[in-house]
Amino acid sequence: MEENNINIHVQNADGSLTTLEAPVDMGLSLMEFLKACEYDILATCGGMALCATCCVDVIEGEDKLNEMSDDEYAMLDTLPDVLPNSRLACQLQLNPAMEGLTVKLHGGLD
Repeated sequence: MEENNINIHVQNADGSLTTLEAPVDMGLSLMEFLKACEYDILATCGGMALCATCCVDVIEGEDKLNEMSDDEYAMLDTLPDVLPNSRLACQLQLNPAMEGLTVKLHGGLD
């Protein structure tokens, strides 16, 4: 693994894990990275925390994430099936502290 990359694990619908090497020096959000890896994320609002179509459930590493903003909390609060560990991938800027983060797309999509 390169110095400017971290490992992100994505839990697939069948429960298997896919490990992806993510760059932390490009200013990408988790949403942008997952879309680039061809995961089925709509990201209708383009990363503005206005649609919740990039919602992920954090399986491991929630303590490594930045605190949730009021906008993110308000948007998640509109989802009928939100979990305590749900986050908007557009609001999670990739950084070295996120090494080993494990997420699954909300709703079990892959």
